[in-house]
Amino acid sequence: MPGDKSISHRALMLAGMAIGRSRLLGLLEGEDVLCTAAAMRALGASVERRPDGEWWVEGVGVGGLAEPENFIDLGNSGTSARLLMGLLAGHPVTAFLSGDGSLRRRPMARAAEPLTRMGARIVSREGCRLPLAVIGAREPAAITYALPVPSAQVKSAVLLAGLNTPGRTTVIEREPTRDHSELMLRHFGADVRVISNDDDSIAVTIEGQPELRANGDLVIPGDPSSAAFPAVAALLLPGSDVTILNVGINPFRIGLFETLAEMGAGIEILGHRLAGAEPVADLRIRAAALKGVEVPASRAPSMIDEYPILAVAAAFATGRTVMRGLSELRVKESDRLTAIAEGLAACGVEVAIEGDDLIVEGKGEPPEGGALVNARLDHRIAMSFLVLGMAARRPVAIDDAETINTSFPGFTALMNGLGGGIA
Repeated sequence: MPGDKSISHRALMLAGMAIGRSRLLGLLEGEDVLCTAAAMRALGASVERRPDGEWWVEGVGVGGLAEPENFIDLGNSGTSARLLMGLLAGHPVTAFLSGDGSLRRRPMARAAEPLTRMGARIVSREGCRLPLAVIGAREPAAITYALPVPSAQVKSAVLLAGLNTPGRTTVIEREPTRDHSELMLRHFGADVRVISNDDDSIAVTIEGQPELRANGDLVIPGDPSSAAFPAVAALLLPGSDVTILNVGINPFRIGLFETLAEMGAGIEILGHRLAGAEPVADLRIRAAALKGVEVPASRAPSMIDEYPILAVAAAFATGRTVMRGLSELRVKESDRLTAIAEGLAACGVEVAIEGDDLIVEGKGEPPEGGALVNARLDHRIAMSFLVLGMAARRPVAIDDAETINTSFPGFTALMNGLGGGIA
């Protein structure tokens, strides 16, 4: 699998804030991550791709960001935008962030609100959308911030702003979200503490103004969100037996595989080990008959990017699958909730949206397919419906595959190497 996108973003940013040279191995070279690499260069870090595929990063140290000479183009990457807003907010610089048409439609207010409390100024278009300017605080103030909704990106933005902020910056989570930022910050030497409170909330605290240091080679695990596509394809196509190597199995990222197991999937976890601070394993997936299940809203943070491909699996299952609490899908690269429902309906699947819940009625057999699906410039919608087309009765087409390169360069070649038949 290509390197984990979430971890790749954080590795570039924090290596760029550390003293010394970091060697990043297995970095995702999708367009989203390349935008983060370019952004860190613009902010003064040395970021170099070596001919052997290694990435070498010479950091500037906490407090050492330079003011960029030009606006920073973040392409389609919402992760880059929100995390960079946090990094910039704690430094006395002004930076202008923009992106492609899809990213310019995505709201940034959730990240901007706590950063403003810390002393930064965010000047944006209506609805706190890009392009926007981040005017970093000259004297940033530590805060304790309770996340109104679960969001690893907002949590990370606040923690990154806390890097160059005196004192302790704390984020309170009612529901745990992926902890890649905490693990990566510790890897580079930051003091990050996680405490469970009496009310079952979680307090994540960073001690400001640490000296981050390069800490040997940093290996990026394979992306479980990318592994989802060959995994589901293997489940749906009779006779398939696929082993996916070096997949990150962070407990906050494996909600999809837990759900597929509940649906009857045969998934073996082999060779459990660590890559840096992250757990990884090889996953063996064999074709299986799936049954419908109810997916609780509490699982959404651990699989928010995998609902499109889960909905495809549900379309082949026997019985009803109910996916609850999917409001966050409305503000992803596209309105994914609507995109999933419209695409499935076009392929002959009985599907409904009730509030923030998605309901898929599976018949235990391949759906008709045969549709041209509007991918809405969303890489995960595009890949999910190509997988559906591999196992449907009739081929499925998507209107635009270009955005797939944002997260999974080589997707078509890999899937076709397994027999996928994408043309």
